Amino acid sequence: MSLLFGIRREDKNKWERRVPIVPKHIKELKKNNDIDVIVQPSKIRVFSDEEYKDSGAEINDDLSKCKVVFAVKEIPIDFFQSDKTYVFFSHTIKGQKYNMPMLKKMMDLKCNLIDYEKITNDKGFRIVFFGRYAGLAGMIDTLWSFGQRMKIKNIETPFNVIKKTVNYYNLDDVKNHFMEIREKINEEGIPEFLCPFIVGFAGYGHVSKGAQEILDILPVEEISPENIKDIIDKPSNKCIYKVIFKEDDMVEPIFKGNVFELQDYYNNPENYKSKFEKYIPHLTILVNCIYWDSRYPRLITKGYIKKNFNKIKLIVIGDISIDINGAIEFTEKSTSSDMPSFSYNPKTNSVIDGIAGKGIIIMGVDNLPCELPIESSNEFSNSLFNFIEKIVKSDYSKDFVDNDLPSEIKRAVVLYHGEFTPDYEYIGKYL
Repeated sequence: MSLLFGIRREDKNKWERRVPIVPKHIKELKKNNDIDVIVQPSKIRVFSDEEYKDSGAEINDDLSKCKVVFAVKEIPIDFFQSDKTYVFFSHTIKGQKYNMPMLKKMMDLKCNLIDYEKITNDKGFRIVFFGRYAGLAGMIDTLWSFGQRMKIKNIETPFNVIKKTVNYYNLDDVKNHFMEIREKINEEGIPEFLCPFIVGFAGYGHVSKGAQEILDILPVEEISPENIKDIIDKPSNKCIYKVIFKEDDMVEPIFKGNVFELQDYYNNPENYKSKFEKYIPHLTILVNCIYWDSRYPRLITKGYIKKNFNKIKLIVIGDISIDINGAIEFTEKSTSSDMPSFSYNPKTNSVIDGIAGKGIIIMGVDNLPCELPIESSNEFSNSLFNFIEKIVKSDYSKDFVDNDLPSEIKRAVVLYHGEFTPDYEYIGKYL
């Protein structure tokens, strides 16, 4: 008897066109394993129902026969069925309040939850992720936001022709257009009053690398944080200066005499304070790619930006990490792909959708990888593929300690038989 798993269609918004498993991998699973697949029909998914049908999948709204269901984003409460296994980005591991009802429902139904975000190797590094594509799309939308801001001010720059990510055909289309912009900067330069044009990256992981991949298509010179002041007096208008900020650039121990230690910062962030404010006045664009929760110092506070707004040149923040009122305290909300940005007025502590309002522009799309759905789905499915058969074939009737899931997947099991596994018992306090 063949095993069966399902793929739920994504319906969080009209832009969510990604899939967790692409048709070519369905075809391989059916060919090499005794596994059948049911895929829910979708009118917006980047891979059509016909492509899945051609791969050997059954197209059906009803996934009730499937013991394991894969999805991308959060699943509606009324979708869950008892004693089944669901694999998706649950957005619960920080105790996110808006998803606690969903988690409680899964517990009541004794479901198993495997969260992609926690699939890691033995060193704790994530191995199944969309992060690079969040960075790619986020950088495009951030530079689009800058260009649009300049257009409103009737300032001609090479960035004014950049489009929103969703208005490019694919990633190759993006790169070809950015090569044209590169040539324009080489020939005409950036308006001198905007120079030095400095783009700062907070963080250096997959998201940051994706964002840098886009910026690096343009003429870029990388400088260290301590060398920012060296280029202030005689900047070039034929390049963009890129600065990458690591943890020891952004924070320092609260107690004088203590030395910064990375692992100590991870373990005891309450013993550190931000020192990032000394760099803010020099940045034109800031791209935030760091992990943040309430234990960590903020990068920029509302108090700082209100006091110093007229003293800084910061025009756009690409908040790719998008923690509401988090590392960027005035990231008041998330945005969508059709309107990626809002303006924050520090004087009135208010926001206006779009880029026409007074203040700083925040790019805050909360599901950026969906803006490059073909490439992001293919790469995600590639990274997940080797685990699919083992997830589907695992015996979930066994106790958790006896379950034969690969260690990478076992580390990502948040709920088992409706109860928190040991690593995730802390979430209980948020319910």
